Amino acid sequence: MENENVTTKRTEQKINYSTLESTLGVVGKLTPQALEFEMAVLGAIMINTDAVGQVIDFLSPKMFYKDAHFQIYRAITELFSKSEPITLLSVAEHLRKTKLLEFVGGPSYLASLTNRVASSANIEYHARIVMEKFVLRELISNCNLIIKDAYEDSKDVLALLDKAETNLFGIIQQNFKRDSKELNVVMKKALEELMAMKDNEGHFQGVPCGIRAIDEKTGGWQKSDLIIIAARPGMGKSSFVLTIARNAAIDYKRPVALFSLEMSSSQLVHRLFSIETGIPSEKIAKGRLSDDEWVVLTNKLGPLNNANLIIDDTPALSVFDLRAKCRRLKHQYDIELIIVDYLQLMQGGVETDKGKGNREQEISYISRSLKALAKDLNVPVIALSQLSREVEKRSASKRPQLSDLRESGSIEQDADLVMFIYRPEYYGLTTFEDEEIDARGLADIMIQKNRHGPTDNIRIRFQSQYTRFTDLDFGVNNDSSFTGITPNQSFDIIDSSMNEEYPEENRSDNPLTEGIPY
Repeated sequence: MENENVTTKRTEQKINYSTLESTLGVVGKLTPQALEFEMAVLGAIMINTDAVGQVIDFLSPKMFYKDAHFQIYRAITELFSKSEPITLLSVAEHLRKTKLLEFVGGPSYLASLTNRVASSANIEYHARIVMEKFVLRELISNCNLIIKDAYEDSKDVLALLDKAETNLFGIIQQNFKRDSKELNVVMKKALEELMAMKDNEGHFQGVPCGIRAIDEKTGGWQKSDLIIIAARPGMGKSSFVLTIARNAAIDYKRPVALFSLEMSSSQLVHRLFSIETGIPSEKIAKGRLSDDEWVVLTNKLGPLNNANLIIDDTPALSVFDLRAKCRRLKHQYDIELIIVDYLQLMQGGVETDKGKGNREQEISYISRSLKALAKDLNVPVIALSQLSREVEKRSASKRPQLSDLRESGSIEQDADLVMFIYRPEYYGLTTFEDEEIDARGLADIMIQKNRHGPTDNIRIRFQSQYTRFTDLDFGVNNDSSFTGITPNQSFDIIDSSMNEEYPEENRSDNPLTEGIPY
């Protein structure tokens, strides 16, 4: 019964190919196939048992176009899984037991396959061609479904695009896998990275966050890492990652992609204005700036205007949309850091809707997908996360714990680095619980999980009026300018002599100052 179902399914698949050809008006064109190469692969395996090991990791039975070849290769994979020898006789016997020997053409057809090749020397090349033809058939089948759905007026356009992208990405994920690497190859690459770090002593291997105390502990955000930054609402998560994005893009010239599901791009830019100029964010949000502050604002926007920072404020972003956008941005801008604000506002997408049991499973799927994205693009991915209300219920200490991560324990498992933001001032406390230190304007960055090093608490400064985080010793003498580790030119807010300090002819050179009152 099982064999009949498999045959029926493959027959229906071929009918789909034929239907597409009729739909597109290309009757007479052959469906992509490589029967000669299929026969060569099967023959090579049956004359050399070891040959199957070269192709089994990427070649599956469904990739064979001819039904007989599908059944023969499936028999081979079943023998391989049982660690049984793969020969002409053993394959024939296995097919006889499953009552498929006559269906594939009998012992004579199996013998003819072995007579087609002299050795298995080129089996991997032949198998790649078989796989490529299968991928072409899959593309045809998916295009057929897309065309069919596109003709139905009841279909939502965005849902259709999401489905099409998901199906096409699925073809890539299922059929193009990374090759295994020998240890000596990996060692060579690792040694080259170490030598580069030695030659650039004082620089960080990863993408710097621009806050010295954190970079010294983490070495920067590392490639392929998933970094989770979590805190209660209002603790300063968005301000923290915006500071990170600004430092990486401006001070270190690293292309950064920031996906904001909570705040609009306009709100983010207002905050960036405040971070860059030292003008209180509240005044910028309301547009109530003095003439002096207008001058400071317009003369300090140059670095922001040239920053390698891409902002996307698409709400309710799905995993598939994020993955597609990041791939395009990687190709177009070679982005080196991805930031998502925040994880719980994302949607799992079509794939999780099929078997989703609850929100926890969906969040688990999202966190796994973000980790996979970091590995695929080889860039660090920073995702913000909410904490549960359990933090508020504790009377002794409000410091968060890993168990407080909201809606899923898999976030902790998938992450390479988990950091919490804790500000006693948020709870109305003037000192830290364990020490008599004035907590006003201070924050602890609590590293609770670190795959690359120890956990630790890092104390930094939070300047709420400018919505920015800095090193503890930053801004002691002048907290109205922003420099970071690699400073831009510092400045002071002037009280007078505006026309002498900023001549009229210099203003016209800046396209950002057009229409600004003086």
